[in-house]
Amino acid sequence: MDKNEAQRHAFDIIDNNKVGVLATIEGNKPHSRYMTFYNENFTLLTPTSSQTHKAEEIEKNSNVHILLGYDGEGYGDAFVEISGKAVIRHDQETKEKVWTDSVQSWLGSPDNPEYIVLEIQPDSIRLMNSKGDTPEEIDFS
Repeated sequence: MDKNEAQRHAFDIIDNNKVGVLATIEGNKPHSRYMTFYNENFTLLTPTSSQTHKAEEIEKNSNVHILLGYDGEGYGDAFVEISGKAVIRHDQETKEKVWTDSVQSWLGSPDNPEYIVLEIQPDSIRLMNSKGDTPEEIDFS
């Protein structure tokens, strides 16, 4: 698979799989949880509260790792491993962009001062298990 094809395939996986695993670092150990992600040309956005462990962990260490796309069907299910840096966004425009009814049931309104959005810029993406192909690295650095 050539680089452009790998990048298109990775983009499709990210764009079509909203729920994935976000890992942060706490005390030199990974801490993982399921999150909902929104894709903007490989920049991932995920809503959360400033009062969570992940927000505290990202303030201390912005390195994150994300898994998206595995369907659970077995070998051959394509998925992506994303390594990147996260920043905490407080601006209203970004908060409105990812606001949904499910966020409302949890955080009340987009004006809630505890409502933040994590923005993840990838350093690299690995396309995994694509029809048995070897992993394909997409570098963003």
